[in-house]
Amino acid sequence: MQNAKRTIIATLSGVLCGFICYGLASSGPGELAWPVSVQIILSRTLIGFAIGVSCWRMHHWAIHGLVMGAIFSLPLAFSGLMAPESPEYSTSAMFIGTIVLGMSYGLIVEIITSLIFKARIQS
Repeated sequence: MQNAKRTIIATLSGVLCGFICYGLASSGPGELAWPVSVQIILSRTLIGFAIGVSCWRMHHWAIHGLVMGAIFSLPLAFSGLMAPESPEYSTSAMFIGTIVLGMSYGLIVEIITSLIFKARIQS
């Protein structure tokens, strides 16, 4: 493991983003099934962990967060395509929204990890 401090901070930031995402998802009509709730939290935690252990150097830390957020949001986005159609949302909008929010959470994790706690990717 390259940097334990970076991994821990990024993973905990991912957990925080997971609960933020869960709060946003549960604010809609109806109750979320518990497997969906767990999947949301774990998906965002995985983004944080992946950012923490990644040694994939990009030109800027923000690009790293956006790319990792998009990549690790794909499983959650594809599972959103299996949701039943609803008048409140379409499955394609859920797919795109999940990836865009994943990119946002990846950026937030990188801001917390790289800027606030100064735990940057080591060469």
